[in-house]
Amino acid sequence: MQTRGPGAETARQTETPQDVVLDCGWGRLLFAQTFEDGEALLDSLLEEQEGCRDIAFYVSDPHVLLSLRPQQVFLDPSHTYRLDLEDLPEEQTHPAFTVARLESRQDAQGVNTCYAHHGMVAIDEDFLLACRDDPRYIHLVARDTASGEVLGTITGLDHVEIFGDPDNGSSLWCLAVAAQAPYPGIGVALVLELARRLSQRGRSYMDLSVLYDNEEAIALYEKLGFRPVQRFALKTRNSINEKLYIGPAPEQDLNPYARLIVDEARRRGIAVEVLDAEGGFFRLTHGGRSIVCRESLSEMTTAIAMSRCDDKAVTQRLLRRAGLSVPEQVRAGTPEENARFLEKHGQVVVKPLRGEQGHGVAVDLRTAQEVEAAVAEARQHCDVVLLEKYIEGDDLRVIVINHEVVAAAVRRPAEVIGSGKHTIRQLIETQSRRRAKATHGESSIPLDVETERCVEAAGYSMSDILPAGQTLRVRKAANLHTGGTIHDVTETLHPHLSAAAVEAARAIEIPVVGLDFLVPSPEESDYVIIEANERPGLANHEPAPTAQKFIDLLFPHLAA
Repeated sequence: MQTRGPGAETARQTETPQDVVLDCGWGRLLFAQTFEDGEALLDSLLEEQEGCRDIAFYVSDPHVLLSLRPQQVFLDPSHTYRLDLEDLPEEQTHPAFTVARLESRQDAQGVNTCYAHHGMVAIDEDFLLACRDDPRYIHLVARDTASGEVLGTITGLDHVEIFGDPDNGSSLWCLAVAAQAPYPGIGVALVLELARRLSQRGRSYMDLSVLYDNEEAIALYEKLGFRPVQRFALKTRNSINEKLYIGPAPEQDLNPYARLIVDEARRRGIAVEVLDAEGGFFRLTHGGRSIVCRESLSEMTTAIAMSRCDDKAVTQRLLRRAGLSVPEQVRAGTPEENARFLEKHGQVVVKPLRGEQGHGVAVDLRTAQEVEAAVAEARQHCDVVLLEKYIEGDDLRVIVINHEVVAAAVRRPAEVIGSGKHTIRQLIETQSRRRAKATHGESSIPLDVETERCVEAAGYSMSDILPAGQTLRVRKAANLHTGGTIHDVTETLHPHLSAAAVEAARAIEIPVVGLDFLVPSPEESDYVIIEANERPGLANHEPAPTAQKFIDLLFPHLAA
């Protein structure tokens, strides 16, 4: 007997039904303990549909089954952990977010956004909505109290509702927290709320499966009271599972920006040779075509185009000549000259002529003393320093590949949220660790002069305790490498901004570029362009098809 998807008859009978399979949206879950015949279990597992991730769980004799289909299935390298659903900790309130059942299409979209950040299989939104009243499934989401944004998600399966489980069990699947969630404790809150709901149904335990090398998750589960149990899972050798059964790739030490492109190349059958993992250099080869890249910078970008982006003053002159809007800019001079520029505009930005990742950039300076201190700091990164009129607005990054807008996202400066217990310095350190984890070490909040200036400008010191629930912006520049966050707006980008981005790429004569705009809103036409980046981080814009478009550019004969 199989139970599939919402609306299928609930399998609750006196005797445990046979051959139970449940559609979970991302794939099917096969309850191996309900299969008397191992061949039948394998045959059912191999009925997996394209783009799905089926799992045979609770396999008691995986060594035998592997010998029957060694080329088609593999033993999932995950541990099974169990939480006994007695004496759970008391429920705690989280003023910044709430945990509740999935209710709306907006919730379903938020779930898939969380999945996309973790490379998980997306679920059809209609499937999720149809599951809302099905007792076999419990889909929970964590929502931001202020914005309603989905910050995390978890799925629970009630084994008694699914097949009348004589062991009175349940399981946890698909725990995912948004990569840029600003609050701690979201994952713990989701796990405990799911456990409480299953406990209220009278279930005895809740199982989960976690990859053997996910040490941080395992430590968290053990802290919550989960214990390891000897249960195994089998999966098919499909493309989704490939990294689990082919062993470590030779390019495993590449940073996320290079790895995203390399993974897409390998999926297309393009040979990859890592030239320098630390620097992000690799060679892609297919047939007689070979191209060296450094992340999203390839040999197709000329040295001239690269130098035009590298020199921020040149970038601005080219864009102005092309009729594009840019802010007024001058070279930093004497303190008197700098003071006159500040007096003219009231608020200024200081930045080194050359540089990247926000190093040496100070934003929204309002006094001559702040300007001179920022100029001195910027000169640590480049001898030539620029002063620029400060423009209020959203920091918008637009990715243009082959003269087509592929992705657009608003970047927001680093913020912390008060707990009422911790100092601002402690909050920054905690948030910095969280951002570093979410970005594989690419983003963190510097504890430097600029951060201290922003904190002091808000009326605080680093040793002050920020009131619970209060948000404090600790950087002015929305650079991802200094702790900023990124929020996709590709679908709502105003056509005028899209056209300006393409025109800017043509003016610089560059095939791949990340253009930095300041806008009142990405849905409005007003803008200024402040910079162009010849090596934009494409991984920051997932799930937008940035890597796919990049490979299409390099190998047009392989484009879909």
